[in-house]
Amino acid sequence: MINMMLLKTLHIIFMTAWFAGLFYLPRLFVYHAMAEDKLSLDRFVIMERKLLYGIMTPSAVLTVVFGIFLTYIYLPVYLDQTWLALKFILVVILIFYHIWCINLYKDFSKNKNKHSHVWYRWFNEFPVIALILITVLVIYKPFS
Repeated sequence: MINMMLLKTLHIIFMTAWFAGLFYLPRLFVYHAMAEDKLSLDRFVIMERKLLYGIMTPSAVLTVVFGIFLTYIYLPVYLDQTWLALKFILVVILIFYHIWCINLYKDFSKNKNKHSHVWYRWFNEFPVIALILITVLVIYKPFS
């Protein structure tokens, strides 16, 4: 049987890496939206691609995989835990946010960005709110 502490550790490690990317990629979008010279525009596309596909997406997948394992192991206890259902909803929303980031990156890579740097500054705030809510749910387990 897989060590429970190892699963929790891996879940937290990959969640941290995923959130680092969720915080940083939209910040890169802010600067990318402000850039005008070709060298900077090309550099941002490379940085965004490496962050998105080299760190964020693998970390997101592994976060979800280890989270599913943990949920399965604790399933009998978790069946009636409202806090966990709320956490799942937030994770699903984060997955859609991540996919939205992929689509925004694709627009930037085709030089078809539709948003201002101010829009991206606001867009960048959502993962912070999600992290706060998820952390509160996991630590305090309200509605148990």
